[in-house]
Amino acid sequence: MSATPIPQPLIEALGAELAPVRRLLPPWLRALGWVAVVAITAAVLLVQHGAGPMLQRWAAAPDLAWSTLAAVVTAICAAWAACVLAVPGRARAWVWLPVPSAVVWMAASGWGCLRGLLDPASVVAGGPPVQDCIIFIVGFAIPLSALMIWLLRRACPLHPVRTAILLGLASAAAAASLLTIFHPIDSAATDLLAHALAICIVIGANAALGNRLLSRY
Repeated sequence: MSATPIPQPLIEALGAELAPVRRLLPPWLRALGWVAVVAITAAVLLVQHGAGPMLQRWAAAPDLAWSTLAAVVTAICAAWAACVLAVPGRARAWVWLPVPSAVVWMAASGWGCLRGLLDPASVVAGGPPVQDCIIFIVGFAIPLSALMIWLLRRACPLHPVRTAILLGLASAAAAASLLTIFHPIDSAATDLLAHALAICIVIGANAALGNRLLSRY
């Protein structure tokens, strides 16, 4: 039995209601846009506070420099991985992209904490209270996370929670990196715990809201 032909007027009516679909930007380009916003923010902070104090801290404690550099790489890699995994059909192995730099970040931070315990005189004092660190990291990570969610709003990730964890890691690492520009406290145990708590808050909040914020896009 032959199929019933579709009337031409119906085809034309359906075609008239179609709207053009704007093509998504490549993942690397969306990640680059997010990184550019972070870089501009860093440039503004450097203009306000100067790079001298930060470089002096790095010269006195190279582990601080390694920790900051690893945090920057983690932010870039996590943002790139989030943008890639937001597109259906991409390999899940992208989730491991920020892991090596994150391990270096944690190791360097832990070494700085150990150095502070072994040699208390090497810890720089007189900085802001630890609660200010939490407020800064969370406060900066919120708009950075919102920007990433806006960039991924049409990508429709198949695993929104996984993508949200990555963008939370990217935002937290970027905020922690920005904090080092003017943060005078060395990696003392209390300072390190405050940073870890703030990072966990950011990642946890993004993971908890991942389905609601990303699954509809």
